[in-house]
Amino acid sequence: MERMPALYLGHGAPPLLDDALWSGQLGKLSAALPRPTAILIVSAHWESAPISLSAPDVPLVYDFGGFDPKYYQETYDAPHASDLAARLQALLPGEVHQHTSRGLDHGAWVPLKIMYPDADIPVVQMSLPTHDPETLLGLGARLRSLRDEGVLVVGSGFLTHGLPFLTDWRIEAEAPGWSSDFDAWAGEALARGDVDELAAYASRAPGMPYAHPTVEHFTPLFITLGAATDPGTPGEQLFDGFWLGLSKRSLQVA
Repeated sequence: MERMPALYLGHGAPPLLDDALWSGQLGKLSAALPRPTAILIVSAHWESAPISLSAPDVPLVYDFGGFDPKYYQETYDAPHASDLAARLQALLPGEVHQHTSRGLDHGAWVPLKIMYPDADIPVVQMSLPTHDPETLLGLGARLRSLRDEGVLVVGSGFLTHGLPFLTDWRIEAEAPGWSSDFDAWAGEALARGDVDELAAYASRAPGMPYAHPTVEHFTPLFITLGAATDPGTPGEQLFDGFWLGLSKRSLQVA
């Protein structure tokens, strides 16, 4: 069985489904990866402790507003990864809660719908239990062995996410200074494999707190870095550029 990488992806809003450029980039990425046996995804849009797992056979979560009504009709009926859920119960410390009614939110189903449109790979979404980088790095390290079992581990967020400070809502909008500055800082730290610098983003990153007035879209990165074979070895940076002025820079680690 081929070992899977781990990913940190900017997931965009539902209109990403109609963005030919970014959708094409995500499609090429998934086509180049080994086929996963299952997918474990941690999205910015489910913050819950203790760690919780999504339920099988329940509707998607349409956790957004103000978009075209067609996006509220989207479906993604992937099989539930019951074996993976059982493995997580064994791998993770403390209580892991099996949620009975929580489906995939848009931080999970939007990128997966593009990358694996046939919805034929089992998926479990896991909640984001904290924003503490060290704790999330440790959690990612516990997930590392799943990659040897063919599981694709995905942290889903957005490298900058200052929605309250956007003034131009076109997809091709120019990036505000706080977004481009934070993106450049993160890109340089990722290129060095400087996990300590990334973990100190709140005090060291330019553009804060505008780039992340709340931090849930950045912190899934630490799940991905923790799941890397060596978090200090630079991964492959993907999809540099901006969408609505927000950085869509993503990461693949070995």
